[in-house]
Amino acid sequence: MRRPYILVFCLFSMAQPGTAKFLLSGFPQFCSQAFDTCEQNVDTLGCLERYMRNCTKKPGRLQNPNLHLMTVNSSYTARVDTNYGHAIHIPSEALLRSIRVQANISSYHVDLKVFVLNASLFEVSSASVHENEIVRDHKVLGVWLGEKPVQNLSHPITMVFAKDNQNENGTCVFWKHSNGRDKGNWSTDGCSTSRENTQLICTCNHLSFFAVLINPGSVPDHEDTYRLTYITYIGSSFSVVFTVIIIVLFLRERKTKAEHSVIIHTELAGSLLLLHITFLASSLWSETERVCQVLGLILHWALLAVFTWTAIEGVHLYLLLVRIFNIYIRRYLLKLSLVGWGIPTIIVMICGVAGTYGKYTITEKDSNSTAICWVTSKAVSDITVKGYLGLVLLFNIAILAVVVVKLHKLRARDVQSGIKVNRIWKDWATILGLSLVLGLPWGLAFSTHGPLSLIGVYIFTILNSFQGFLMFLWFLSITCHLNREDQHTGKGISMSNLSS
Repeated sequence: MRRPYILVFCLFSMAQPGTAKFLLSGFPQFCSQAFDTCEQNVDTLGCLERYMRNCTKKPGRLQNPNLHLMTVNSSYTARVDTNYGHAIHIPSEALLRSIRVQANISSYHVDLKVFVLNASLFEVSSASVHENEIVRDHKVLGVWLGEKPVQNLSHPITMVFAKDNQNENGTCVFWKHSNGRDKGNWSTDGCSTSRENTQLICTCNHLSFFAVLINPGSVPDHEDTYRLTYITYIGSSFSVVFTVIIIVLFLRERKTKAEHSVIIHTELAGSLLLLHITFLASSLWSETERVCQVLGLILHWALLAVFTWTAIEGVHLYLLLVRIFNIYIRRYLLKLSLVGWGIPTIIVMICGVAGTYGKYTITEKDSNSTAICWVTSKAVSDITVKGYLGLVLLFNIAILAVVVVKLHKLRARDVQSGIKVNRIWKDWATILGLSLVLGLPWGLAFSTHGPLSLIGVYIFTILNSFQGFLMFLWFLSITCHLNREDQHTGKGISMSNLSS
C-alpha cells in the first residue's frame, strides 16, 4: 500500500518542485543542505531565500564554514561574525519584526541565519548602473531572520565588510531580484555606506543579500598581478642572496679598517636583507592571524629602517661633501645606530599597541585576491610610510643635487675634451649609484596613480625588488675600478674610497 503513495509523491514533487516542502513540512529541513538543494534550481537565489526562511539547524557540530546559525532572544540585539571578517549587528527591532508578538508574551526566540555566498551566483542585468563594478572580495552576505520579511526598520542593520584594508572606495548594495534565473540588479535603496578607518560600514533598513561594490579601475588585472608577484618573488630572492654577499664583503673589509662609510653601508644592507626576508615570509604565512600580526610588524619595522638608513646615507654624504675633513662627531656611529634603528622601533611600538597589523588583501578585477601581512590601517600606512618616505626623499634629492653641482664644477676644470667625455659617463654612473643608495627608487611609489600607474607599478616593482642585486652590481663595479687603479699605485682597496 505504501509504494503507490511514494510513487505519487515523487511524480507530484517532480512536477511541482515547491510542493515537496509542504509535503515534508512535518520533517526537518536542515539549513546546511540549502545550497546543495537549490544549486540545480533554475532560480537558485529564490530557492535559497525560501529554503533559508524555513530551515532548521542540524544537530551536532556545523560543518559548513560559510553558514552561521544562531537562536537569539527578540528582546536583545544580536551579532554574527563570519570566518571572512564580516560582522553583522541585528537590532532588537528587526528581531521583533520577524515574529508575531502575542499580547501575553513579551519576548520570543528567533533563528538568525547568515550565508556567505560566491558572487558568481549573481548575474547582473545589462541595464544595471553597477554593471561595470565588481563585488569586493567576491563575497555576498545573505541574512535571514525568522520566517517573515523584515523591512523599513527605524534602527537599521549594520554590517562591517571584511577588515581586509582595501584602499579603494566601496558602495554598499543589496540584490534586487528579477524574474527567475538569478538575474537582477544591485541597488542602494535603503542602504548607506560609511568608512571607519579601513573598514566599510553598511547600514540597511531591511534584510536581503548584501555586498560591497568597488570600481575595477582601482584594482589590477589578474595577469598583471600575477606578473608583478612573480617579479617580486624573484627580485626579493635575488636581493636576499646578494645583500648577504654585500654584508660579508663589508664586514670583511671592516676587519682591516673600520671606516664609518663601511658600517653605514652595512647597516643599510642589513635593513634591506631583513625587509626582503620578512616580505617573503609574510606572503607565505598570511593565513595565521597571530603570526601575520608579528610578520606585519617586522615588515613595517624593516621598511622604516631602510628609509631611515637611506636618510643617514644622505646625512653622511653631506658631511663628506660640505665639511670634508672636519666631520668628527663624538660617538658618531652610536648616534647614527640609535637613530637608524630607534625611530622605526618607536613607530612600530605605537602602531603595535594600536593593533594596526594583520592580513592585508589586494583585490583584482576578476575578484581574486592576494594577501600579505602588513599595516591594516590606511591612515597609519599613509602617515608612517608615504609621509615618512616623502620627507626622506626630499632631503636625499637635495643632497643629490649638491653632488651634481659639485661634479659639474670639478668637470668644468677639465681642459681636454676627450677626458671630459669619459668623465661625463663616469659621473652619470656615480649619480645612478648614489641614487640607488639614497633610496630614490622608492619615490616611484608616488607614480603609481594616474594614467601611467601600471607602468609606474612595474618600474617600482622591478627596481625595488631587485634593489639588493643592483646595490651589489654598483659595489662590484666600483670595487673593480678601484682594483684596476690600485694595481698601478700598489695601494690596497679601502671601502672608504666608495664614499668619494
